Amino acid sequence: MPVEITWWGHATCTIEDSNVRVLTDPLFARRLAHLRRRRGAPPPPRAWQADVAVVSHLHADHLHVPSLARLAPGTRLLVPLGASRAVPALSRLGHLRIDEMAPGDVVTVAGLRIRAVPARHDGRRLPVGPHRSPALGYVVEGEARTYFAGDTGLFDELADEVGPVEAALLPVGGWGPYLGAGHLDAGRAAEALARLAPHSAVPVHWGTYWPIGMDAVRPHEFHAPGDEFVRLAAERAPRVAVHRLGHGESVRLGAAR
Repeated sequence: MPVEITWWGHATCTIEDSNVRVLTDPLFARRLAHLRRRRGAPPPPRAWQADVAVVSHLHADHLHVPSLARLAPGTRLLVPLGASRAVPALSRLGHLRIDEMAPGDVVTVAGLRIRAVPARHDGRRLPVGPHRSPALGYVVEGEARTYFAGDTGLFDELADEVGPVEAALLPVGGWGPYLGAGHLDAGRAAEALARLAPHSAVPVHWGTYWPIGMDAVRPHEFHAPGDEFVRLAAERAPRVAVHRLGHGESVRLGAAR
């Protein structure tokens, strides 16, 4: 059975493996604080359908409570350890089954294993305040092993922590003119791809949200990361098939290990 990956924009994807739907960092809003969705329609109601949703870290463009509220009753929600304390609004999501995760933790949903792995990123809810929760990536293990990186910088132990995978969903950009520490741009994502050496990759976290009133400020940082990642990946990881998806587009990947 092939694994199907759909990119809805930003870091929101559906990974369908073994008839289980995994939704990553659900964000369905047209506007979030000073950001507006500049490309691609908000994900349709079918994107809200999932057996399990995973949240990589507590920043509001990754843990968005109004989007999580749209998930169906009984949906499993995996969040970083300490999230419920750091984000009290999660207590309003009584219709979801919430589990807190630390690196190395594994949850099984209908036979599909989801393993939390470390990320190098600021895990705080706000730009200031105590570090209460780790930033995470997740490896979805079923017919294939699919790595969702969330937000992360490049770090020496990346390949060892993630392990062998067939597919990688890697962030290649951001939502503003400059990327701070703890992020992958197209070049660093291509280096991560070379280290991980999966069969396939999908660039995410680019070309969706941009600050209101800043359309003319470094526009290449909005438009270019997807194509730049494709180009650099061909140089540094030529054996990896890179699928640059448009918003709402899907790709089916072979599941053989």
